[in-house]
Amino acid sequence: MLDRAARLRQLTEVDQDAIRLAAHPQFARWLEQITATGGCAHPIHLTGATTVRDTYSGEILHHYDTTGEPGERLLVRCRNRRGTVCPPCSRLHAGDTFHLVRAGLIGGKKVPDDVRAHPRLFVTLTAPGFGPVHHVTTGTERCRPRRNAGRCDHGRPAGCAARHADTDPLVGQPLCPDCYEYTHHVLWHAHTGELWARFARSVRRALASNAGIAQTRFPEHARLSFAKVAEYQRRAAIHVHAVVRLDGPAGPNTHPPSWATTAALTAAVHTAARGVVLHSPYSAAIGERIFRWGAQFDARPLRAFGDGDGLADDAVAAYVAKYVTKGAADTAAGTDYRLTSADDIDTAPVSPHLRSLMRACWRLGGLPEFEHLRLRAWAHSLGYRGHILTKSRAYSTTYAALRAERAEHQGHDQPHDLLGTTTDAHWRYIGSGHTPGAALIAAGIAQDQAANREAAREAMPKSAGGAIGAG
Repeated sequence: MLDRAARLRQLTEVDQDAIRLAAHPQFARWLEQITATGGCAHPIHLTGATTVRDTYSGEILHHYDTTGEPGERLLVRCRNRRGTVCPPCSRLHAGDTFHLVRAGLIGGKKVPDDVRAHPRLFVTLTAPGFGPVHHVTTGTERCRPRRNAGRCDHGRPAGCAARHADTDPLVGQPLCPDCYEYTHHVLWHAHTGELWARFARSVRRALASNAGIAQTRFPEHARLSFAKVAEYQRRAAIHVHAVVRLDGPAGPNTHPPSWATTAALTAAVHTAARGVVLHSPYSAAIGERIFRWGAQFDARPLRAFGDGDGLADDAVAAYVAKYVTKGAADTAAGTDYRLTSADDIDTAPVSPHLRSLMRACWRLGGLPEFEHLRLRAWAHSLGYRGHILTKSRAYSTTYAALRAERAEHQGHDQPHDLLGTTTDAHWRYIGSGHTPGAALIAAGIAQDQAANREAAREAMPKSAGGAIGAG
């Protein structure tokens, strides 16, 4: 018969670690922390203390430190939005995004309900073409049928008569990598943020011009609010989907002027999308590049609760929330981690097309004229430097406000929330992640909570939703 130590050695590393944790005197408290994080896959480990005093008397009203915690540390959520990195935090981020976008569409979260009567559009701005790529086909359709297409200058076929399913690895890959404009693709990504800024300014100018008012006085009459999400297509090019809303001068709390109609907003958006042009700095290596939005463009009005024509508000909010939680592996967006050297590009688990885009970032990032774009730092996202989701200040609530509201709802508000108190907080980061056994237990907690949510969802009456086919 084997003794206990020998039997433990027969177990896997994961099982041994799980047994070690379960035998720890503070296992119950550790389990409470893991449960409080929702089974976060990569929790942040903090050590420190918070003391709340009465501002006038100096009396200590509340004190907490990590001395009595397991390992003298407190575990908090990583808050990573990507489902491929941390599913529990991704789900929470998706829920917050849904409410953030939805509040700007139909009200709530301190946004008035009559905001739904303001002119609102769901806009899709696409990237231009950088070279022909293989695409998904349906029915009898073929990829790129070209009669007598011949071959390109590099000896590759200029057309493709094949049919590609959605799972075909060729989808999104260029017909000829040597013909593809990798330099222009990367630089266009790096300038997408400025293209959007100019687009928004152009919309305001067009609205002012059509209304017969001076462009400088537009803020006195109306305000343009938006929430936008950047989506990587299969060809690894960014498309921008945005909810654009026209308010009165003080934002959603004021009604827009009579000339601010959905038709006027649509016309202004079309004018801006066609007219925005941006020039890159001149480079002796590549010359000057011109950037503009792609020819494909869409702007559709939004409707609330299924009334009237246009896309449903809830469908748009759900679409945006679903997208922002996708990881790089799901969206041809590069990698979920930064690249620290050119050697990292060779070992990245990506397609040859993405690897060529990363190499273009690294090559251009070494040129002094593009130093300000920090292309090497953003090679993992193919040169795109913006956040996946951004919004204007007056569009709706914020992530911070939603998290505070959730903490209050869950009863996590502390005495330092009260007036007349002073808080002294000293916290230090000391690590992140789980041991093998802890990861197994956290994954089980996350699965249990997901199953409970699914059961609760199935018990609720189903609501009607709309579909989105924009872009």
